[in-house]
Amino acid sequence: MYLGIDLGTSGVKIVLIDDAQRVIGTGHAGLKVSTPQPGWSEQAPQDWIDATRAAIADLGEPLDRVEGIGLSGQMHGAVCLDESDRVLRPAILWNDGRASEEATELDGQQRFRDVTGNLVFAGFTAPKLVWMQRHEPQLFERLRRVLLPKDYLRLWLTGEAISDMSDASGTAWFDPAARDWSDALLSATGMERGMMPSLAEGSAVAGHLRTEIASELGLPAGIPVAGGAGDNAATAIGAGITGPGPGLVSLGTSGVIFAATDRFLPAPETAIHAFCHALPGQWHQMGVILSAAACLEWWAGIVDQPVADLLAELDPQPGQPSRIAFWPYLTGERTPLNDPAQRAGFTGMSARSTRPQMTRAVLEGVVLALAENMSALSEAGGGADSLIAMGGGARSDLWLAMLAQATGVPVLRPAGSETGAGFGAARLGLMAATGAGTDAMTRPEIAARFDPDPALLPSWSEALSRLQAQRA
Repeated sequence: MYLGIDLGTSGVKIVLIDDAQRVIGTGHAGLKVSTPQPGWSEQAPQDWIDATRAAIADLGEPLDRVEGIGLSGQMHGAVCLDESDRVLRPAILWNDGRASEEATELDGQQRFRDVTGNLVFAGFTAPKLVWMQRHEPQLFERLRRVLLPKDYLRLWLTGEAISDMSDASGTAWFDPAARDWSDALLSATGMERGMMPSLAEGSAVAGHLRTEIASELGLPAGIPVAGGAGDNAATAIGAGITGPGPGLVSLGTSGVIFAATDRFLPAPETAIHAFCHALPGQWHQMGVILSAAACLEWWAGIVDQPVADLLAELDPQPGQPSRIAFWPYLTGERTPLNDPAQRAGFTGMSARSTRPQMTRAVLEGVVLALAENMSALSEAGGGADSLIAMGGGARSDLWLAMLAQATGVPVLRPAGSETGAGFGAARLGLMAATGAGTDAMTRPEIAARFDPDPALLPSWSEALSRLQAQRA
């Protein structure tokens, strides 16, 4: 058996799989986010350990036959440790905006884009540490190590400070082409290599379970812990996405288009992420919209109706896009705009506009934004020939059918629900423990397929062009 630990922002999920990669148990424990000031987002690292213990207990399965562990987690967070690996302050999370000024300054130094292949976003790790130097200098003087969230769990489990290539790619200190830390970028932010964790590929052994922790959790001592992956890369591992071909679309609170590549394909001017994948010799591109299913939840709250009831009012066929347009920028936008000031809105309404028409416009706005991401990936030399759909929004046939028309590629819904980051982490644990390669990364069984209709593609392309022109 193999155990996957997925450290999310809202909770820790545990996935247990057998040798045939069948899910035989799951556990969960919730987490809360602290916002001590507007725009801040923090968690206490000890809460992650406590939630992991609780999620393993919730699993309710004997773990004495587990042979390997994999880790997945929220990216970009800064866990600041002193010389004794004691936590200096609450972890600053991926969605914390306090370092926007520092991020702009770093991004203004061309070497950051040249080396990382990415813009420096406020949520990345490096600007957080520059902020700390300026605003918490006494704490910064005591800083001896910085870890990403899932790697703090590794430190607890194994005593080792190690990260993987996919997670490290989101720090703005990492050179994805070389798959190594950049001494020049570390120095530019007052850091040095000795403050960084060691590096391992996601499918490689990156520590072994300590005896005392094994005893506490009911696991065998000394079993390997895989390098693991950032959350989106781990989800792709769970979906069997290993190289050019099928990609991943996530219709969760935010929206993600993920495409694996066999070479590093940076295009920072498009605001796509170009990171290492969790497998040796693999990279990926990722486009992100900050509000996807969140838009539908917002609209449901505005009209005070359940989402299911709103969807039931719609024609189940994708058809041609409506003349009412919706910009899905409730909290700004990342790809391809990189503009936190962008805001949502409807256009094209009249006195005859109806609630179902506006609900449909919300769905269309999200898929057009994702289609714009897909185009950005293609323009950068990547992209995907189909998309495996994940997230709560993937339950809607209409939404996936619309997405197929907007992107021009088939959209596939897996049969099982356990293809997410926790499953991907467990799969990486299996690979580290057994030495298995990509032959272990089978793709999920597909329950439904939504194909683009050639007759509809021109109208959806025109709708995207119209949205872009109106936005400009």
